Amino acid sequence: MSYDESCLFCRIGRGEASADMVHEDDLVVAFRDISPKAPTHVLLIPREHVISAAELGQQHAEMLGRLFGVAAKLARDAGVADEGFRLVTNAGPGAGQSVNHLHFHLLGGRALGWPPG
Repeated sequence: MSYDESCLFCRIGRGEASADMVHEDDLVVAFRDISPKAPTHVLLIPREHVISAAELGQQHAEMLGRLFGVAAKLARDAGVADEGFRLVTNAGPGAGQSVNHLHFHLLGGRALGWPPG
């Protein structure tokens, strides 16, 4: 599994940097965003260092399946699954990606406008 010691999210995934964890397993880590944009705002990351969705391939299928399953469970646990939630990833600086480690924002608990951005 690749790891980048200069990557904040890699360090969080390894327990080397603190975060308000809501889920940890062998493939996926989830923690509360430090600057929430909705009442429920959780970041889900793979433990493996993948820069963005642009790098994903078939070899990531198990990790992505787990990540989406964890996101659904966290949405149910937070009470936002029935009313609706959004799961977002940004790929590259032009899309707003600020940390070069694949991450998904789970947002819910308020009306989310469309289109985003």
